[in-house]
Amino acid sequence: MGDEDGDDALVRTDTLPALRSARVRVKLAVLSGPDAGRVYPLTPGRYRVGSEPSADIVLPDRAVSRQHLLLEVRDNLVRATDPGSRNGSFCEGMRFSELEVRPGATLTLGTTELRLVAEGEKSKAPPLSTRTSFGGLVGSSRRMREVFTLLERMTQQGESDVLIQGETGTGKELCAEAIHTHGSRGKGPFVIADLAGIPPQLLESELFGHVKGAFTGAQGERAGAFERAHGGTLFLDEVGELPLEVQPRLLRVLERRQVKRVGANDYRTFDVRVVAATHQDLEGAVKQGRFRGDLFHRLAVLRVVLPPLRERPEDIPLLIDTVLSRLGKPPSALSEVTRALLTQYPWPGNVRELRNVVDRVVSMGEEALPEMPDLPEAPPRARSSQDEEDDESTLSLALDLPFKEAKERLIEGFERDYLRNLVERCEGNVSRAAREAGIDRVYLRKLLRKHGLDSGGP
Repeated sequence: MGDEDGDDALVRTDTLPALRSARVRVKLAVLSGPDAGRVYPLTPGRYRVGSEPSADIVLPDRAVSRQHLLLEVRDNLVRATDPGSRNGSFCEGMRFSELEVRPGATLTLGTTELRLVAEGEKSKAPPLSTRTSFGGLVGSSRRMREVFTLLERMTQQGESDVLIQGETGTGKELCAEAIHTHGSRGKGPFVIADLAGIPPQLLESELFGHVKGAFTGAQGERAGAFERAHGGTLFLDEVGELPLEVQPRLLRVLERRQVKRVGANDYRTFDVRVVAATHQDLEGAVKQGRFRGDLFHRLAVLRVVLPPLRERPEDIPLLIDTVLSRLGKPPSALSEVTRALLTQYPWPGNVRELRNVVDRVVSMGEEALPEMPDLPEAPPRARSSQDEEDDESTLSLALDLPFKEAKERLIEGFERDYLRNLVERCEGNVSRAAREAGIDRVYLRKLLRKHGLDSGGP
């Protein structure tokens, strides 16, 4: 059901256990997510919604908790209660714990959108976007077209603040730029504040500005990021890195739409759309007390989740061609065998890693694919005759194997050589290595253990 668009999308109706003989007054339509296309008639009764198989309405969405939502149906009125889900429940972009939901309202659980449809009302979902790109984001898979549909709505309707969530390398900055460019503020400034790259002692000055003499080194007045973005969009990258002590002031600025420079007495009004991004689990950070819940809800008025590349492998050929085009190369620049190899790789660094690998192969030739030892900025490693013999034997052996086994052998060689050089370059510091490689530290340790390279360092 998940591959059909438009008016044909919602055609399956599932029977629920509660009072099947009663009159159906409202239906629950799944608009997006892994189960998009299903329609559940809701007769009076109680329904458990979640990812566990025993739920009355099962949503096979990794971002949905096992017991995510309780629905109590009374004629045309539905009461929705969140019993404490991991990622929260939202109605029209606002998070809730308990709420009376009227027909026509849209609920969001994880990456799944649900709509209550009154009796007699058409339950057709809006057609998925026909785009294969939105700004710098590229993809033709259903997952990405769902993202494009959401971005189209975000840019065409209103200017609420947006939170972008996704793993490192999924394109969060490109997404923020697309929201800015395609929205009503496209002609205004697009200002980036990388909160992970700003020293903690300078964060308030960078965001809010300062006056002369406000602190040592403040030789003159300086406008902060909010003022510089006036009339446009402010992109708060890696907002999850914001220190807890700065979060209350950011919340006040977002609520009042006024900013006071460090050392000043007066407030300045600004007109900015704020788009924040993080690779962290902010909901988990809220529960652990590392991030303020009220700030999270203020940032996440609208929310978009970018899927990792491993969950949309059908987009890899299009992404490869897009990278080749930007490099001025034709699709034929990579052989079919190389394309097949790249399509099967899990890409822990997501699109950014794929782009870097394609760039390297184009620059160095396809013979570099089994090795790909260094990032572009790394100095070349002195290679021994044993290294060359190992590479030659690995490649020649792989070419004599069936395709699947050859591909696995080449991937193993790539991982081993890449990790060996990465660890050497970072002097065994796993945290630094994870940052440079653009992959999660836990996943990096798993790869290091797999290849016997884990030294147990930081």
